[in-house]
Amino acid sequence: MAGDKKLIIDEDWKSQVEAEKEAAKQPVPSQPTSSQPADPQAAATGEPSDADDFPMPPASLEMLISTLVTEAMISLGQIPHPATGQTELRPNQAKYMIDTIAVLSEKTKGNISAEEEQAFTNLLHQLRMAFVALTEQATKPA
Repeated sequence: MAGDKKLIIDEDWKSQVEAEKEAAKQPVPSQPTSSQPADPQAAATGEPSDADDFPMPPASLEMLISTLVTEAMISLGQIPHPATGQTELRPNQAKYMIDTIAVLSEKTKGNISAEEEQAFTNLLHQLRMAFVALTEQATKPA
C-alpha cells in the first residue's frame, strides 16, 4: 500500500486553459505608451491625467520624514535618483534637506512620542555623518 499512490486529477484545469486561450485571442485594448499620453486632452493643457494620479499613502509624520530623508540620501549620492537611475552628489541640496529635518525635529519637540524623537536623533546623526564624509572626500587632494 505504501507504493500505491493515489493520483488526483483536477478536471477544471482543462476548462481554465481553454478560457485562457480564448482570452488570449481577444484583442487587447490599446494601452498608452510612454510616447503616447494617457489622456490627450490633459497632455494638451499640461494638466496631470487620472492615469498619472496613483493612490498615495496616508499623510503622517513618518511619511514626511521618510520623504525628506530619501531626498537627502539622493543628494548625498547614497541612493540613485529614481528618475535617472544615476547617483548624484549635491552637497548644498543635501545640507538643505538635513537642515529641514532638523527644523522639523526642533518644531515638533514635546508633541511627538519618545520613539519618534529618537528616530529624528538617529536619522539626523546618520545623515550628518554621511554629509561630513562627503565633504571630507570632496576636499581631499586627488
